[in-house]
Amino acid sequence: MSKFLSLVLRHKPEEIGLNLDPQGWAKVDQLITLINRRGTELTFPLLEQIVATNDKQRFIFNEDKTKIRANQGHSIEVDLALQLQQPPNLLFHGTATRFLDSIRTQGLLRGSRQYVHLALDIQTATKVGQRHGKPAVLEVRAEAMHLDEHQFFCADNGVWLTEHVPSKYIEFPTGIS
Repeated sequence: MSKFLSLVLRHKPEEIGLNLDPQGWAKVDQLITLINRRGTELTFPLLEQIVATNDKQRFIFNEDKTKIRANQGHSIEVDLALQLQQPPNLLFHGTATRFLDSIRTQGLLRGSRQYVHLALDIQTATKVGQRHGKPAVLEVRAEAMHLDEHQFFCADNGVWLTEHVPSKYIEFPTGIS
């Protein structure tokens, strides 16, 4: 269910006829009704459990739990009202080794998403990289980027976001090509 929620809240709300507001919020009652119409049972307690236990904290409720949205990772245009923040000195990006040549040339690109995703720790970046093949963890000199006026945001779930990471700010793992 978490993967399906990611699909409709981050990429394809039209898949179930869901309406997101400009900030990416969906009405919880509408979401539950539309998912149940597809023949998949979703209840409010189950939705609460998914939000509370998702290991990546992908989703968040508004204060009164009448709305829900994805914290980040959208391929559709939404305004998450993120505030500019100064990043830590280093952040990490997990990828597959097969993408390293392209990253060396182009840097980290956001692709179909609004932002490049960066992690605070190597373990999280490794998990992300494993989803795409043989993992490689890249070290991003985020503070140096910030000093060169690149913008950074931190989503509610702790994922750091930026529009592009030029390769000159990336330390590549040794012994991997």
